[in-house]
Amino acid sequence: MTRLDREDGLAVLTIDAPPLNLYTASLQRDLLEAITDLEARPARALLIRAEGRVVSGGVDVALFDAQGSPAEAKVFFDELLTVPDRIAALPFPTVFAAHGLCLTWAFEVAVACDLLLAASRAKFGLVEKVVGLTPTMGGTQRLAARAGVARAKEFVFTGDTYPAETLERWNVVNRVLPDEGFDAAAREFTARLAAGPTQAHAATKRVLAHFEHGGVPEANAHVTSIAAELFDTEDLRGAVKSFLADGPGKASFTGR
Repeated sequence: MTRLDREDGLAVLTIDAPPLNLYTASLQRDLLEAITDLEARPARALLIRAEGRVVSGGVDVALFDAQGSPAEAKVFFDELLTVPDRIAALPFPTVFAAHGLCLTWAFEVAVACDLLLAASRAKFGLVEKVVGLTPTMGGTQRLAARAGVARAKEFVFTGDTYPAETLERWNVVNRVLPDEGFDAAAREFTARLAAGPTQAHAATKRVLAHFEHGGVPEANAHVTSIAAELFDTEDLRGAVKSFLADGPGKASFTGR
């Protein structure tokens, strides 16, 4: 149901559970296994993508039907939330590529990634209202962080599907790319991140995590220490020497 490929520092996690890439217990096990691998053997960048006509049609509703009590549901939802939370915590750039319809859990994983790329035809939705539920994998709050509370309320309350261009305007989608050649373009984009100063990218993620928790004052309290630690990396030392010797843009990076 998932496949994790690695090449030259780039990891590509592919979701392939036809026909609709629904979220099931077995898909969750596969995702957690892949995430555990990425935690144990960090990549330099991760691309998450899907095979098939849609990214995902949502969650297998039988999972909800199996919950016998609020206590059981709480345990189940806590397990679900570990997937996007652990992806968000990965110490390297993460990119989600949405080539088509992207509902519920897939959207929640998408906004847990650092960057979200969308094909022109892609559409997004949190449609849990059809079963009387609110999203449980962090999508509501992560959407609010990107687009604001009022937009998150609209998105979840209506349960509508929204086109990629609308979510780009809302600052949820980073870039809308042409449908033709989308997969290759997403890979190329992420490979470029993987070839960059990934220690510095990890530092940027740490700084912005502080901003998310406590705004500019908390980020300011940590940024100088985080940046100073980069002077222990080969990437920074080598890039500085390259700049002084050959000018900007000539350095290469190894992630060390």
